[in-house]
Amino acid sequence: MIIVRSETDELMSQAVVCGGVVYLSGQVGEIGFAVDEQTRQALDRVDRLLKSVGSDKSKILSTQIWLADIGDFETMNAIWKNWLPAGAAPARATCQTTLAGLGYRVEITVVAAV
Repeated sequence: MIIVRSETDELMSQAVVCGGVVYLSGQVGEIGFAVDEQTRQALDRVDRLLKSVGSDKSKILSTQIWLADIGDFETMNAIWKNWLPAGAAPARATCQTTLAGLGYRVEITVVAAV
């Protein structure tokens, strides 16, 4: 089985493709922005990574979304709903957690078909 890793450093790959499936690492926005803008930025990064491996957001199978504050759920969801193609909602989990860096409000990872 062939495994292709993209944008790899000593800690992680931003995308890994194996068996017709792409796994993305968690995508975040820029520190200092509100959750709505961080969500847009993270989703822009998801779009770019999916495109780089021959996929797109209509092929997302599963998503995990982590929020620093669950009070941001509705704001994040409004951005998510506008971004997601109609009829293409993936399996999804959203929860509150402490994110890796202070100032991050949202982190999004996806698994998608290629």
